[in-house]
Amino acid sequence: MKKKKEDYTHLQADQPIGIFDSGVGGLTVAREIKRMLPQEDLIYFGDTKHLPYGDKSREAIVGYSTKITDFLLENNCKAIVVACNSATANALNEVLETVDAKVPVIDVINPVAEKVAFEIHNNVGVIATKATVNSGLYKKSIRKHNKFIKVDELATPLLVPAIEEGFKNHPITNAIIYNYLSNSKLKNIETLILGCTHYPLLMDEIRQFYGNRVRVIDSPSIVATQLKHILEKHHLLHVNNPHPEYDFYVSDLTKNFEKISKKIFGKSIRLELKVL
Repeated sequence: MKKKKEDYTHLQADQPIGIFDSGVGGLTVAREIKRMLPQEDLIYFGDTKHLPYGDKSREAIVGYSTKITDFLLENNCKAIVVACNSATANALNEVLETVDAKVPVIDVINPVAEKVAFEIHNNVGVIATKATVNSGLYKKSIRKHNKFIKVDELATPLLVPAIEEGFKNHPITNAIIYNYLSNSKLKNIETLILGCTHYPLLMDEIRQFYGNRVRVIDSPSIVATQLKHILEKHHLLHVNNPHPEYDFYVSDLTKNFEKISKKIFGKSIRLELKVL
């Protein structure tokens, strides 16, 4: 498929940024965008009805992702952040087709892979959902930039449900983390990529497991930096906006999501149910 030429001339700086994920994980990216770009309006969509994406078929993930992309475009978003590794790994091309080069799309895999590839990393581990690991996109993306890096990917499917259930700093998550990170696939790694936007919520526990032996990559910060760079380049940064608006939509309203999302993003969250 021939890449269409981008045309962002119709976009205005005061339009919101759209962000989507299967659940609360993408809020780690939204929180970092809010910190780095404090004057931007944000629209967040958490597809809680269909989470986790990691154990769904590629066709299902494509269907969910393109519907949400349409919703964000209808809501006048000037950029779309695919804050879900499973959606990036399985539906990024379809999201780009839906957007039709009319707004920039930032994903959560390629900026991270590029940064890791150009820094000094030899043995890199990736923990992610089954859908992300099965796609092999991290390995392909890193090795596209640096073919000498050894990349080992491990599916860690129990982490997302544990996080969505609110098991942080809990014996259950500690046991799951210990079990996964002790896997022989990750034995000789020097760097670990958290290949799911939910996983930074367990950053403390993961760093505690490794001590200072392994560098754990802060993906949300890399993604927010990439977004800022693209908005700056196209003169789309919102300035003089002292009261930014944050709109949060979910496809299934649950008390648990409400509780965790307020903890991650702040007490100002009001969730609105939107079935696509």
